[in-house]
Amino acid sequence: MKVETFNLNNSRGATAAYVARPETTTNAAVILIQEWWGINDHIRDIAGRYAKEGYLCVAPDLYRGKVAKDSDEASKLMQELAIDDGMETIRQAITEAKRAYGAQKLGITGYCMGGTFALRAACEIPELAAAAPFYGDIPDDDVLKGLKAPTLFIAGNRDGWITPAKVNGLKEAVRKHNLPVEVVSYDADHAFFNDTRPEVYNAAAAADAWQRVLELFRKHLGASARATPA
Repeated sequence: MKVETFNLNNSRGATAAYVARPETTTNAAVILIQEWWGINDHIRDIAGRYAKEGYLCVAPDLYRGKVAKDSDEASKLMQELAIDDGMETIRQAITEAKRAYGAQKLGITGYCMGGTFALRAACEIPELAAAAPFYGDIPDDDVLKGLKAPTLFIAGNRDGWITPAKVNGLKEAVRKHNLPVEVVSYDADHAFFNDTRPEVYNAAAAADAWQRVLELFRKHLGASARATPA
């Protein structure tokens, strides 16, 4: 696995993207969107996991180098991030992944705040071939009905933010607009995938969700499992 960064010239202020790439050449890329904490060790670890599965993984820094020290700071950073600002950074990361690395098949995933952006991006960016948002907020119907990419939405039944009621709203929109979305809910809390947070981490749910996401990306992006040594 190789690790590097590249710059992104967002009109609202320059930022960068963290990149993990496999030793072997691939044209399949996963765009990884951060939690509200920022590009921290956990996000870099997930990027590495994707690289070990044979994907170029690009994690654009929506916070321009800031990493929250606690939940209060994370909330502040998230509230200060305009949707259009984050979406511009994501679009630039996709453009650069294609230009600099030859990415041709692109998927997107993200967690918490990143799940919100990942789902919206899948609705608005036609280059994305698949999406796997984890417990992100649901956009309005006017946005959601534009979703064309096969999408796996992952939720927790004990989530106090992306509540079962919100998830049911997504399911209703899926039926109403005939959207290519599968919703999988676990008996777990918000952020259950984050193995650096023992108070919410659910190993069984995280492992199952990871395999489901890999199956989605293998089907629609085409990278083979374990393309590089662990």
